[in-house]
Amino acid sequence: MNRPLDVLFVNADSSALAYQDLSKDFSAIEPPTWALLLAQACRSNGFGVAILDCGAERLSEEQSVKRIEEMPARLVCFVVYGQNPNSGTTNMIGATSLARKLKAAKPDTKTCFVGSHTSALPMEVISLKEVDFILLNEGVYALQNLLRTDLQSSLDQVKGIGHKQGGAPMLNAPEMVVPNERMDIDLPGYAWDLLPYKNTPLDLYRAHFWHAEFNHDLRTPFAAIYTSLGCKFKCDFCMINIVNRTDNADGVVSANSPNMRFWSPQFMLKEFEKLAAMGAKTIRVSDEMFFLNKNYYEPLLDGLIERQLDLRMWTYSRIDTVRPQYLEKFRKAGINWLALGVEAGNQLVRREVSKGSFQDVNIREVIKTVRESGLYVISNYIFGFPEDTHDTMQQTLDLALELNTEMANMYPCQALPGSPLYYTAKANGWKLPSSPSGYGFLSYDSEPLPTKHLSAAQVLKFRDEAWKTYFTNPAYLQSVEKTFGPQQRKNVEAMASFRLKRKLLGD
Repeated sequence: MNRPLDVLFVNADSSALAYQDLSKDFSAIEPPTWALLLAQACRSNGFGVAILDCGAERLSEEQSVKRIEEMPARLVCFVVYGQNPNSGTTNMIGATSLARKLKAAKPDTKTCFVGSHTSALPMEVISLKEVDFILLNEGVYALQNLLRTDLQSSLDQVKGIGHKQGGAPMLNAPEMVVPNERMDIDLPGYAWDLLPYKNTPLDLYRAHFWHAEFNHDLRTPFAAIYTSLGCKFKCDFCMINIVNRTDNADGVVSANSPNMRFWSPQFMLKEFEKLAAMGAKTIRVSDEMFFLNKNYYEPLLDGLIERQLDLRMWTYSRIDTVRPQYLEKFRKAGINWLALGVEAGNQLVRREVSKGSFQDVNIREVIKTVRESGLYVISNYIFGFPEDTHDTMQQTLDLALELNTEMANMYPCQALPGSPLYYTAKANGWKLPSSPSGYGFLSYDSEPLPTKHLSAAQVLKFRDEAWKTYFTNPAYLQSVEKTFGPQQRKNVEAMASFRLKRKLLGD
């Protein structure tokens, strides 16, 4: 390489702290989606780019620093997102630690942070000693604005960034996010070729255990891809839309920018063809609301069916947006799992946190219809909403056991930075975690919100016991064996044998 790279995108590794021992064999290792998008956007504008994925390569911090030094770049950009809504915060664990070590080894390195936590708390992040710049919102235009400078002069004129002036942190005027009509142009796909691999492309990445039907052999190669960005809903517990913010005022939350943007179906079909050509069959469609706008998902499904790419995919939907008449197309297109946000078993609790936007539907009938169409269901539940009592959380567990879907995620409620619930907690003086790892659903330091009736420890204890109850339930294990096979049942039993250690519970 004759000249330094303009930007090196770094995906730091926080998995050991975020997932404890589950990180060894059971948690997913996802491609760094936003690093891929930003890299391709920069590359299409003539900038030299590279990606270092420390998690996929299982690099220690010392190894990571050495690799960064071997790839000299004008700017080292830590892209801090992840596979769960809380990951933008929990992945700050690895990002800040690695940035500190990098600065200690090479003080002149220019560092930059971008991600949901950065968008939620920009002044907090730019105030960190190891951070020279931040990108506000998704950072697509802001990063290119910054790279067109010498990273020193006239920085106060660069829209969409935060930086330090005379040692004092400051935020510049915001930059817009990519508008819908320019998605294909200004976010022109994914820089798949920049990802590391051992023998074949994408073989360092692995799908969620259940996505591969509880078969470890089907987990790699694996890819994750967006066909749209954002969500139109305003749920109190969610921070997804915080990366859409174009307002630097204090107290801005995800609900202030509930917009969705879409790549054209024709553009996305080319990306799926690329992944199929690379050998990837197991693919996560990461859209927050894929099953929402039929003007986009219907032609995309039709194109996938026509191309017969033989893919194994999953995607999200809300219970109240499922349209039964399209389920057959989903299955034919290769989407064999639908992740449904049930959230709570009590309608009043659920309606309170979804700001009335959740339509009352028959959850049992919707899930029955999805499963009868040939799709598997992963249902998502949250314990510890502000109105939750022990009885309402038990209702949620009882509903989960009754539905007995092929997979279930169970989360303790966290007031994630960027969510409306975060500022509700601050306004009410509710205790929030003191470190990024405290926001981890599965971390040792996990510290969920207390409810109006229960302590944080009671919520966490109930969640962990509910998870154990579900995955050791004889009816569930029999269903796994009948649907996926006896070895897959043994694999699930091995997963269920793990006990998470929790500081809040005295471990």
